[in-house]
Amino acid sequence: MNQDRAIAHIDLDTFFVSCERLQDSRLEGKPVLIGGTTDRGVVASCSYEARAFGIHSAMPMRMARELCPEAIIVRGNSGTYSKYSEMVTEIIREAVPVFEKSSIDEFYMDLSGMDQYFGCMQYASELRTRIIKETGLPISFGLSSNKTVSKIATGEAKPNNQLKIDYGTEKEFMAPLSVRKIPMVGNKTYQTLRNLGVKVIRTVQEMPMEMMERVFGRNGISIWKKANSLDSSQVIPYNERKSISTERTFDRDTIDVKRLKGIMLAMAENLCFQLRRGKKLTACITLKIRYSDFSTYTLQKRVPYTAADHKIIPLLNELFAKLYNRRLRVRLIGIRFSHLVSGSYQIDLFEDAQETLQLYQAMDHIREKFGDRAVVRASGMHARTIGRYNPFTGEPPPLLANRRQ
Repeated sequence: MNQDRAIAHIDLDTFFVSCERLQDSRLEGKPVLIGGTTDRGVVASCSYEARAFGIHSAMPMRMARELCPEAIIVRGNSGTYSKYSEMVTEIIREAVPVFEKSSIDEFYMDLSGMDQYFGCMQYASELRTRIIKETGLPISFGLSSNKTVSKIATGEAKPNNQLKIDYGTEKEFMAPLSVRKIPMVGNKTYQTLRNLGVKVIRTVQEMPMEMMERVFGRNGISIWKKANSLDSSQVIPYNERKSISTERTFDRDTIDVKRLKGIMLAMAENLCFQLRRGKKLTACITLKIRYSDFSTYTLQKRVPYTAADHKIIPLLNELFAKLYNRRLRVRLIGIRFSHLVSGSYQIDLFEDAQETLQLYQAMDHIREKFGDRAVVRASGMHARTIGRYNPFTGEPPPLLANRRQ
């Protein structure tokens, strides 16, 4: 651990709820649920007032209503949240040379070396004040020598506050906290730790690393290191221009619209899966068509952050309808997803029912196990060579993708 490092983690408190309160001040101080408005929907976010009733994100809306009948339910607007996220991003971009946008409402900032000029805590605090003033959004941050401790510190600083953990006091700070506070400890891992009698981080700190490895494998080593404040991971500079793409050049130029749309759908479906597998979201969809005379045309559309097939495919159909020239044969078709950010908000929680979320999880699980093309829509079944490598891990394409059409 490097004493000279200064890493700040910023989190926009109850981000979706805060955005809605900026639109409607009557929601202030009320238990608010953001998500699907039907009983089949799920909770995307909830206010602190709602959390007091035991409600949490990803909970079925029906259960949330039972816990808090007086809660105000808001469907949510992805476009509004993307707009406010971009506002905060631009403020941070102006003020910090190296920052990472880890999700729509979370950021890491590398402030190493700032102490000799401003003081890292003072600089981060002034930036927080500026964000609050210019956007109206509540925000919390934690500052320490590494990303893990800073993220945990942010959680302890909430709501709408800040916390600095001095170098050398990281383990002491984390020791009494619940093991659930450790990043990457989900419900399943938490229950396993509880069954072993491990409730607080101090117990993990005192355990031999080998014991954690025997129980959890490689993840056990990572959890042990995080519990002991051993995290040398770097802040990954945010680059709005990074993208993933795929394209198909046909052996014979075609005017078969049904085939073209089937290929396009298959490519989009596979790229969406790659986004979810890499825990990424896209905010810009681009379609490219090259005709038999080699003239090439592209059209793009900015969208709220998403990785959902059923949100992206209709948009591509719209772009195709505007771009396609029926008088010419098509030589190539391509798709690019750009303006990527990391994020676990993988599909639209505001409109999708719980069954939709479970369906995506099940399909992605099958694809992980049997190959990218193991589950496909019927209209894209003939596109047998769409499978591609995982651009986020470098994994080679699955064998299924190499079969002949």
